[in-house]
Amino acid sequence: MKTLPIVDLLVIVGYLAGMVGVGVYFSRKTNNADQFTTASGKIPGWAIGMSIYATFLSSNTFLGVPGKAFGSNWNSFVFSLSMPFAAWVAAKYFVPFYRHTGEVSAYTHLEHRFGPWARTYAVVCFLLTQLARMGSIFFGIALSLQALTGYPMATIMLIVGSCIIIYTVLGGMEAVIWTEVVQGVVKTAGAVIILWLVIAGMPGGMGRILEVGQVDHKFSLGSFSLDFTQSTFWVVLLYGFFMNLNNFGMDQNYVQRYHTTTSVKEATRSIWLCVYLYVPISLLFFLLGSCLYAYYQANPDLLNAVRMSVAAERLPGGSQSAIAQLAATLGPADIGDKVMPHFMVNKVPAGLVGLIVAAILSAAMSTISSGMNASATVFSVDIYGRYINPNLTDKQSLRLLYIATTTFGLLGMITGIAMIGIKSVLDIWWMLSGIFAGGMLGLFLLGIISRSTRNAEALTATLIGVLVIVWMTFSGKLSDDFAALRNPLHQNMIMVVGTLTIFLVGLLLTKLRTNRSGVQSTSSSVQREFN
Repeated sequence: MKTLPIVDLLVIVGYLAGMVGVGVYFSRKTNNADQFTTASGKIPGWAIGMSIYATFLSSNTFLGVPGKAFGSNWNSFVFSLSMPFAAWVAAKYFVPFYRHTGEVSAYTHLEHRFGPWARTYAVVCFLLTQLARMGSIFFGIALSLQALTGYPMATIMLIVGSCIIIYTVLGGMEAVIWTEVVQGVVKTAGAVIILWLVIAGMPGGMGRILEVGQVDHKFSLGSFSLDFTQSTFWVVLLYGFFMNLNNFGMDQNYVQRYHTTTSVKEATRSIWLCVYLYVPISLLFFLLGSCLYAYYQANPDLLNAVRMSVAAERLPGGSQSAIAQLAATLGPADIGDKVMPHFMVNKVPAGLVGLIVAAILSAAMSTISSGMNASATVFSVDIYGRYINPNLTDKQSLRLLYIATTTFGLLGMITGIAMIGIKSVLDIWWMLSGIFAGGMLGLFLLGIISRSTRNAEALTATLIGVLVIVWMTFSGKLSDDFAALRNPLHQNMIMVVGTLTIFLVGLLLTKLRTNRSGVQSTSSSVQREFN
């Protein structure tokens, strides 16, 4: 725990006040639901691209990625390498599709294809995904600020969450986008500063870091063997492709932004700008994790201090000897998420700490604010407007959006508080998002690719896919008596297998129906000829 110098506190308070000020400024322009959800379609493409980049670069990236690289290697960077492939599909097919429909919700068209159940299912999956995302991000930011300030994690979440709710509710989508443009710059600058401090403080500099990393295999992208039971290169590549396809093609956070630009061309450019920015910057965060690993190997007293801190958290009230014994057993993977906050507390000079905290705040705020706005939009359009009252006035719609945005912000905070104590923020987010997003993407692909698939076939395929996802997720908890029924694949394959199950089963059922119809049609023709 550490009391921040006054200059750092002023930087942090100034940043939070600035974000709230943006919301107040744009509140003067937010006078109807269309302005709140799509900014009336007048945002330039470059700003949307920066906004999408900022949403991708959440506190899960800012804290979780260096922690992952510290604890293992660069295997998770393969997720970023899959992004250009998903972006190409989205730019060629998804963006024109959504702009053509004109629907602000990503899920309205599912009802047109398969009926109300499909829309409702996708909305529920999306909202659960958002709660998991916002909760993991609230947790990540509280983890760092607790080390810097000493305040309880729950208190930090409430303070930061309140600021996010204020500017998101007041300013709507336009405030979200322009604050994210600023946040994208701030968080990138914060990462560069930390990286520079680590390299500058490392005996032997970058050369020694590369040497330690090569010896301990910290730069590996994972095994290239076709083993889908481990987190190999191919497992992460497949997971990344399907998850990024879901982000660009089905996630309301991104789809809603396609409607804020002036044209399809501008929306497409925004996707590619995000890719051009995110891939190299995510690599920077992995490099930061490897640099921190080498730095702490060169400073065993600091490494032991982190281990003792983690052990004390796991054994609250334990004796010093018991804590020391546990600390001796902790490896890099056990302390990865704690290392960067520890470095910030002990090695970042006064004046720069405030800027880096502002970067971490921006990493959290950008994703949470967009998630709140998107969740509120989906709730108002796909749930309230569909099932409760479809004839709201502009004033009533805007009031509903205010209430829904606030509610989802509070639910995100509660989810974050419930996550306190987890081992890896990045792992928990990947697991939860894979569970909720797999079925949603499979249904969407079935609807947009197979135009002949009908309601009954889509529903059957979705039910089968959900059962597969549930089995893959929870079968690992089965007792040894039922070990043969456990899912043998890595948890990142849940997203992949769930998506493909729904899509392929739907195609198979459609093919069987068309073949049966063809046989019946041929039989009828033969019968008529015979008669």
